[in-house]
Amino acid sequence: MNKSIILVGYMCVGKTTIGRDLAKLMNRTFYDLDWYIEERYHTKVSQIFAEKGEAHFRDLERRMLHEVAEFENVVLSCGGGTPCFFDNIDYMNQVGEVFYLKASPETILQHLSMSRGERPLLKDKTPEQLQQFVTEQLAQREPFYSKARHIVDVNVLDSFDKIKFVTQDIANAIG
Repeated sequence: MNKSIILVGYMCVGKTTIGRDLAKLMNRTFYDLDWYIEERYHTKVSQIFAEKGEAHFRDLERRMLHEVAEFENVVLSCGGGTPCFFDNIDYMNQVGEVFYLKASPETILQHLSMSRGERPLLKDKTPEQLQQFVTEQLAQREPFYSKARHIVDVNVLDSFDKIKFVTQDIANAIG
């Protein structure tokens, strides 16, 4: 069985973009865990958060992680918080090759400013509040992210060529 390739890291670091490219390059199926949850439950993640709360979502997320990670030949992009709850990061390391896509708060804020997706946790924040929130949350999550077997610096992702380069690096690390 081929182990899953699992991408973790903060929001807007390129997990979905790199994951899609990596799956294509390695002839694997790509899954984004948030999208998988939305498809299975016919509800947006933001709506689950709003209606049932974060604790309910995190339990659901853990169960769906266990489901998808058992599939063969997959590349899985996880939500930014996924590795930080329950024993998720330890489980990921057991069933897959885990890559932490690491970026500085400055890079994340730059990517967020270009992002078209709605991010419920960031809504209605001033630029100063946003910077403080990202910096603090990244610091809280870093110990979990750092448990990944592989750490990839994605601060350089400012062009499609560099994304392809990082994707190829990850594929080479798998072998």
